[in-house]
This record gives sequence, structure tokens and C-alpha cells, in this order.
Amino acid sequence: MTATVGDYAEHYETIGVEIGEGVAVVMVDRSEVRNAINDQVQAELHDVLASVRERDDVGAVIITGAGTRTFAAGADIAQLRDRNLHAGLAAGMQHLYDELEAFDKPTIAAVNGYALGGGCELAMACDIRIAADTASFGLPETALSILPGAGGTQRLARLVGTGRAIEMILTGRRISAEEAHRIGLVTSVVSSEVLLEAAQDCARQILARGPLAVRLAKLVVRTGMNTDQHTGLVVERLAQALLYTTDDKREGVEAFLAKRTPTFTGR
Repeated sequence: MTATVGDYAEHYETIGVEIGEGVAVVMVDRSEVRNAINDQVQAELHDVLASVRERDDVGAVIITGAGTRTFAAGADIAQLRDRNLHAGLAAGMQHLYDELEAFDKPTIAAVNGYALGGGCELAMACDIRIAADTASFGLPETALSILPGAGGTQRLARLVGTGRAIEMILTGRRISAEEAHRIGLVTSVVSSEVLLEAAQDCARQILARGPLAVRLAKLVVRTGMNTDQHTGLVVERLAQALLYTTDDKREGVEAFLAKRTPTFTGR
């Protein structure tokens, strides 16, 4: 599959990329194996993120899966046969999802079907999760006598609470998009026919805001979740003080007072 990334064409076998109007849509495309995330998918996702990070014309990223039935069905089970102690300690998928979570541009998961195991963990590493009404979520790893090792034990608990996370992980129970929304795993549920449109509309709303404010707001929230409230408030205060010095703050205020649309420059 050919995807245009940067000023040149890169060739990916498992990932599709479409870039337009400030948004990069990144699609896991292994529909013959329900978009299972193997080592090649991980390597190509890493490459795509590195390329998109450097593009000034991309302000947000949408991650989805090929087809309508599967977002990503988790790790490639065939490759799990060869996983050993050293592979577990290397934690390649965990490091990739950490990179995605820390990505400096907003990320939106458009979950279009099954999001199981590593697929569910991929969605949880994104900033915003929009699910099709046909989507379902689960962490079935304990059936293989392993655990969700790409951030699932930590991110799920932070999103839905410890009790629900432990129940889902220990039982491997799948939940519907409706339940995922009710417990806070996803931010909204839409018809499958308009899923990408909804994700792109969300991205457009973000792109209309001050880019520096968006970047720092994401950083402050993420940092605050991993520290105590007092430290989080200090980080918030410092970020706000920095934003007060920017051209974009002045432009935003002047545009509001003049009742016009602001023109942000990222400075």
C-alpha cells in the first residue's frame, strides 16, 4: 500500500495513510487477519508517527482499522508462540503505545468494530475514542495465560476505575460500545456509517483552537494524571503563564473582542 507521508511517497504493507485539511488518517490494514497487530504493524506505526510529527500541515491524527468489522483484534497470536522472557521485558508494543500517548499532536481513535487486546490498548493510548455503535471492547489475554501488556492494566483502570478494570481483565468479558461509553472507556458513540466523519469533525474542532494551547493542555492533563493534584496545578500554572506570552493568545483575545475568526500561527 502506498501512503504519502512528508514530501515523498513511502510504501507500507500494513498501514494506510491519508492526509488532508490538517488531519492524518492512519489505518491498520490487515483485514485478512482482523487487523491483528504484528511486529510489522508496530514498526510501520512508529515510522508513520515519526513522519507525521514533522509535518506542519498536520495538526491531528485519526487512527482506525480497515473495513467495518474490526478496529484491531489485538496482537498476532501466531507471533506469540515465540515470545519469551526477553521479548516481554523489551515490551515493544508497550513502548509504541507510550509514544502514541505522549505524541504532541491530538490523537483520535475511530473504533469501527472489534477492539480486543492490543487493539483495545491502541485505542486507549489515543487522546479521544469515538466508537461505532457496532464496536466492542475487551482484554482477553488471561485466556492465553498472559496479561494485557501494552498498557492495558494501567490505562483501563485510569479510564474506568480499578474495580471495572480488574473485572474486565480477569474475566476477559467483552463490552458493547454503549457500555464502553457508559463507563467512560469511549467519549462518544455514533452510527458506523458516520464514524470517520464524526472523528474528522472532532479533529476540525480541535484544529480551530490555538495550537499551542491544545498542545500544552494535553501535556498538562497527561502530567497531572501521573502526579498529585498540587504538582499538577503547578504545571498548569506554568503552562498558562507561558501561553500568556504568545502571539496566539493576543490574537485569540483580539479576535474574540472584534467578533471575528482568529488566525493562529503557533507562535
